[in-house]
Amino acid sequence: MKVIHSVHPDDFKTYQTGLIRSRFLIDKQVQADQLNCTYTHYDRMIVGFANPVNSKLELPAYPNLRAEYFLERREIGIINVGGDGIINVDGVVYELSKLDCLYIGKGNKSVTFASKNPQEPAVFYMLSAPAHAVYPTTLLTNQDAVKVTLGAASTANYRTINKYIHLEGIKSCQLVMGLTILHDGSVWNTMPPHVHDRRMEVYFYFDVPQGHKIFHYMGEVDETRHIIMDNYDAVISPPWSIHAGSGTASYSFIWGMVGENLDYTDMDTIAISDIR
Repeated sequence: MKVIHSVHPDDFKTYQTGLIRSRFLIDKQVQADQLNCTYTHYDRMIVGFANPVNSKLELPAYPNLRAEYFLERREIGIINVGGDGIINVDGVVYELSKLDCLYIGKGNKSVTFASKNPQEPAVFYMLSAPAHAVYPTTLLTNQDAVKVTLGAASTANYRTINKYIHLEGIKSCQLVMGLTILHDGSVWNTMPPHVHDRRMEVYFYFDVPQGHKIFHYMGEVDETRHIIMDNYDAVISPPWSIHAGSGTASYSFIWGMVGENLDYTDMDTIAISDIR
């Protein structure tokens, strides 16, 4: 399991493209019949990907967790961004269509992933955080998720936010998770941007059309940088960093947070005129 360490904002100001990518970007992790995870030292979030095609994949007990099984001291949120899939949790089967979400609480020993149709395989995106309390395993379909529409076509940020794991949704210990879909013709996400010093965040971009790119912006508000990203790439946003992005075409992304609270609205908005 790849490990990413934390970065001080003063150090970040000196980073060039290659170093920024190596310290924050999680790419090329969606691979056929593989389950790949990255351990970050930002609130000890684990970012994972499972792409079962012809084989069933099992969530392993990585040696660096020093645990008998993956969820011995952790919780996990999973969203399917591919074809119809199946997750088996300690013998209980859950079926996930595209954009459905499954939360699994700590204490569950066996988690396996499979696709219904190898020609249209599932792509499971996972975020896992340490947990000190047990919450029930819960499936929430995209149809039943809370939806909020923000922005406008005139500012190219007309988007629909889908909330899954949050205070008024699926209950968790400290994980917050959902996804945003940009409408046709809109390319800006999380604009105007914000920060939340009490939580780190990870963005995972998907449904990026072939041949197009995402420009993800980060850094302190008066010292910004960018990372150019592809479909199925994820990026870490430290608590001191803004997180916003623009694509060369419309796309979707999954957001997930861990930290002091579960309040989705706990953020400090930044005026567009203050960005440097």
